[in-house]
Amino acid sequence: MNLLPFHLAFPVYNIAETERFFVDIIGCKVGRRSEKWIDFNFFGHQISAHLNLEKNTITPTNKVDNDNVPVRHFGIVLPWKEWNALADKLKSNNVQFLIKPRTRFQGKAGEQATLFILDPSGNVLEFKSFKDQKMLFAKG
Repeated sequence: MNLLPFHLAFPVYNIAETERFFVDIIGCKVGRRSEKWIDFNFFGHQISAHLNLEKNTITPTNKVDNDNVPVRHFGIVLPWKEWNALADKLKSNNVQFLIKPRTRFQGKAGEQATLFILDPSGNVLEFKSFKDQKMLFAKG
């Protein structure tokens, strides 16, 4: 299957702080920008951070394999080595984990490495990986 890049727009409170986070910590490249929004190359996908000064602090969660996973989140599925390198980079930059790096569904269909972090505006990002990519859509 030939995957096409997705586009996702999300709210942020500070463009400069968001740029520092996504470029310096996550490793994204900047695309187009204005005073009110900035695009990033998010592992080959386009994400757009749009300025929104109204803060939304309500983050409902659902239980997933004993973790309280925020309902609203986005992220990427990385190759195993890249996921481990990113987890190490986040640790070395003292990024606070919402859910620490761990293996979810261990020994079951869909076994995966996962971690959750917050961007400076409180958006939840999940980074996950599968040793066997066929497990991405496996049913348990």
